[in-house]
Amino acid sequence: MRPGVILFPKPAGVTSHDVVAGVRRSLPRATKVGHAGTLDPFATGLLLVLVGRATRAQRYLLGLPKAYRVVARLGWRSDTGDRDGALEQTGRVPADPRIRTGDLMQRPPAYSAVKVGGEALYKKARRGEGVEGEARPVTVHRAARLWLEGERAAFEIECSSGTYIRQLVADLGDAYCEELERTAIGCFDLNDADPDRVVGVGEALAFLPEHPLSDAEARQVAHGVRVAAGTAPAADALRLTHGGELIAVAEPRGSELQPVVVFAG
Repeated sequence: MRPGVILFPKPAGVTSHDVVAGVRRSLPRATKVGHAGTLDPFATGLLLVLVGRATRAQRYLLGLPKAYRVVARLGWRSDTGDRDGALEQTGRVPADPRIRTGDLMQRPPAYSAVKVGGEALYKKARRGEGVEGEARPVTVHRAARLWLEGERAAFEIECSSGTYIRQLVADLGDAYCEELERTAIGCFDLNDADPDRVVGVGEALAFLPEHPLSDAEARQVAHGVRVAAGTAPAADALRLTHGGELIAVAEPRGSELQPVVVFAG
């Protein structure tokens, strides 16, 4: 299988690690496989599985915005924020539940993989330790309520990377995530998911601005050597290409471009 990205439709009941392990078993030994953004076991939807040299581009794919469809159960609480936790019915149903939008400071849920003191919060939570993660900035670009029926409400949410949907739902009041589906990651859409198709690295990173290289520059970049920025677009990261082929992803260093992830050579 060529290096690239698989748009994998994750089902409920399996972890992101399970999906990666399954893909790895289908490939030749020593093939690197990873993913760009965990989905909780109960959640479904789009998971970007990275194969081969595409794993080197993980940091750029992780930072892409996300879109979700969620069903919240109102008048209930869950210690994990989802249907897999210990559930408690309170009967306090918000009259007009709405997800907050804009720039927010959000604390990660107690049951999350965020590490505090070198250990994941969910491990501390399982021991009964009431440790909180530090609040971090996130952005909810859009949150539309699709329907409201009794103790359930459905929403479509578009947000920045790192946003915890379970926490957005918990902030409604007494509510937890009953269903959660990731429908998009950046330009990648769940409707295009196909576990048997690999999107080439060059195509997968097409969202990054492009800077074409001369023959001499391409040889330098293939060996990790900086080149002059010249007329390159102003961006935190760029695709360096030659003859339509992706040579590397580079980041600006003053008036030069430093190849950070090299794919050619």
